[in-house]
Amino acid sequence: MRRLPVFAILPVFAILPVLGMLLSLTGVASAQSPAPVPVRIGVIPVIGAAPIFVANGEGWLKEAGLTPTFTTFESGPNMIQALASGTIDVYVAGVAPLAVARTKGIDVRVVAATAIEEMVFVAGPKLAPYFANGASKAEAFARFKAKEGRSARLATQPPGSVPNTTLQHWLWQVAKADKANAEVVSMGIDATQQAVLAGAVDGASIREPALTIVQQRNPAITLIATGGEMFPNQPGTVVGVFGAFADRNPAAVEGLVKAVVKATELLKSDPARAAKPVEAALGKGITDLATIQKALTSPAAKFTADPRAIVEATKAMQAYQVSIGTLDKDVPLDGLFDPRPYEKATAR
Repeated sequence: MRRLPVFAILPVFAILPVLGMLLSLTGVASAQSPAPVPVRIGVIPVIGAAPIFVANGEGWLKEAGLTPTFTTFESGPNMIQALASGTIDVYVAGVAPLAVARTKGIDVRVVAATAIEEMVFVAGPKLAPYFANGASKAEAFARFKAKEGRSARLATQPPGSVPNTTLQHWLWQVAKADKANAEVVSMGIDATQQAVLAGAVDGASIREPALTIVQQRNPAITLIATGGEMFPNQPGTVVGVFGAFADRNPAAVEGLVKAVVKATELLKSDPARAAKPVEAALGKGITDLATIQKALTSPAAKFTADPRAIVEATKAMQAYQVSIGTLDKDVPLDGLFDPRPYEKATAR
C-alpha cells in the first residue's frame, strides 16, 4: 500500500501554522536585504576623480547597495551651488571650495581623498623658451613681458578652486614672479585645455588627462612645474558627502568609501584594467584608452584614499586662500574631515 506524504494526511488547520512560519521567515530574509540607496554624484572630468569612475565601472558601488547617477561640472566652485541646493549628495572635486562652502553653512564632510599633487603648470610654445638656459621662473616671466610687450596670460579655474589657488601660490610664493608680468585668467576645465592648444593663453594650471592630451597634440607645450613644486603635498580631489545624506545613510557612506579604497588600489596595481571605466567616463570620443592609461601613470597622477593624509596640507592651502582673499577667514577643519567611514572601510 502506497504511503501518502505527511502533509497530505494533516488537516488544513495543522498546515496553516507551518505555512505562516515559512512566510514569516521569508519576510525576515527580505528585511535583511535593504533597498538600494539612490545617490547623486557630482564630478569634475579629471583623472583625480578616477577612483569614483573605477568604483562604478567595476560594479563596486552597486555591491555597496548604491544606485548612482552622475552629473559633470566644470569646477568645484560651480558644484558647490548644486550641493547647497540639494541636487547632489556626493561631491567629487577639489577640497578647497569645501572650506568656503562651510563658511556659508553648507554641511559637507570629506570622507575620502582620491589624489594629491594633481595640478601642474605648462607653458605654451611662445612662453616656454623663456624658461630655458637656467633662467629663474621670475626672470622668464619678466623677459616674456619685455619681449612681447604684455604680461603672460595664464589660464586656470575660478577663484577659490584648487587649480586657481595652486597657480597663485606657485606664481607669487614659489616662482616669486612680479604680478605685473603674469595675468591669471579664469575659465572652465575644457576651455583651459582648448585655450592652451589654440595659443589663446600662454600657459595654464592643468591636470590629467589634459596634460597628456595637450602634450600629445603639441609637443612644444612644456611642463614647467610639477604639483609638488607648485604646492608641496598639494591636496586635490576628494569625496565629500552632504551631511543630511550621510546622517540618513551611514552604511551607504561606508560602502561608498570602501568602493573608493578598492578602486584606488586597482589604479595603483593595474592601471590597464582601471583605464577602461575611466575612459568610458572621460573619453566620450575626445580621447582614447591609450591616452587615459598614460595619464593614469603620469607624474601628475598620485592616488590616495586616506582623508587624514591631506589635513595638514589643506590647512596650509586654506591659510593661503585667506591671504589672497578667496576665503574670508580660517575655518576649523574638525567638521570638514570625517575619517570614520575610511577607518571602518579599511579595518582588517
